[in-house]
Amino acid sequence: MRSGHRLGRRFGWLWGAYGTSALGTWLAFGAFPLIAIQVLHAGPAEVAALACVGALVGAAVAVPLGPWVEFRRKRPVLIAMDLARFAALLTIPVAFTLGVLTFLQLLLVSVVVAAADIAFRAASGAYLKTLLRAEDLLVANARFESTAWTTTIIGPPLGGAAIGLLGPVATVVADAVSYLLSALGIGAMGGREPPRREVARMRAGDVLDGWRYILADVTLRRLLLNTALFNGLVMATQPLLAVLMLGRLGFAPWQYGLAFAAPSIGGLLGSRLARPLVTRSGQHRVLVVTGALRALWPVGLAFLGPGTGGLLLVIGVEFGLIFCCGIFNPVCATYRLERTATGRAARVLSAWAVTTKASTALLTAVWGVLGGLLGPRTAIGLAGVLLLATPLSLPRRAAAPPAETPAQPVEA
Repeated sequence: MRSGHRLGRRFGWLWGAYGTSALGTWLAFGAFPLIAIQVLHAGPAEVAALACVGALVGAAVAVPLGPWVEFRRKRPVLIAMDLARFAALLTIPVAFTLGVLTFLQLLLVSVVVAAADIAFRAASGAYLKTLLRAEDLLVANARFESTAWTTTIIGPPLGGAAIGLLGPVATVVADAVSYLLSALGIGAMGGREPPRREVARMRAGDVLDGWRYILADVTLRRLLLNTALFNGLVMATQPLLAVLMLGRLGFAPWQYGLAFAAPSIGGLLGSRLARPLVTRSGQHRVLVVTGALRALWPVGLAFLGPGTGGLLLVIGVEFGLIFCCGIFNPVCATYRLERTATGRAARVLSAWAVTTKASTALLTAVWGVLGGLLGPRTAIGLAGVLLLATPLSLPRRAAAPPAETPAQPVEA
């Protein structure tokens, strides 16, 4: 009898590639702003532009990539996106060594990385749906989720140590190498992928296919709205929280790092519980309950104070938030894949990633303005109050997946 926990050698390679690139990403966490500040002497406006404009332009560049990915074999696309990120990131240490690094280059690299990341996510989700049987998707997504939180815990401290010893450019090199190793791992998977229908020319209307599919499905529509609002509002408060903790409240940088690294253990615990909870209570109920519970925590950050009590408050709030997200995220990813026809998966996932990345960038910019007008604490509290309303957009009832011929796993 086939075990639901054994997903095969090919998934093992894919999982390993994901973990390697995720570790590289977290090793280089914050490297671009540090390079902009320490090497290029950029001001606050330029650093904000690096975060917001890079993500927005990258999302815009990725819009036509969804239908392009859909009609191509996914493994070559995954390898190409990894190599594109490797090459783009590698230009930074090269330019730094030659003394020709500019802010414009940082901005362009952030755009390339953002666009390639969206295309990679779209291709990997579509590929996963053909690689595994439907009953294994939740197990696979929970493993990805647990890996993401593990690298979140260990990556930034290691990256911080590397930056202290070797400078911020060193972690960019590590990030670039991680994408090269990921490409090699995906290339080593072997096997044959089902052929995809090639298109001679992509029509203008194909660009919007992913959004049309989502909007036509009430479950996907509500879930995308919820995800975009929740992720955007949570991430929009992160710069303001840094200003509040490191500035007005006088927390040391190590305390700030601890406040966000330690609670990531909650993500590990949550991802391990996702499958047992779904087995016991059902997918839709777990999705709605954890989606609602995760929205309750962030408002507590408005009451942040100095000292040990304040640090414990942040750790507690973030632990509760991340624990709920650790359950919700793999269940949501599985729910979304099951609701999406196999032949539309790449377009839907691309549209999804573009929407969430663009909304996060826009809300971050808006909350930056609100933080300047109202103060960081008030702006953080406002985001927390708005988050309390996001559960209203969750799917209200369980819905059957769209009818389609079940996809068979690819040949080993």
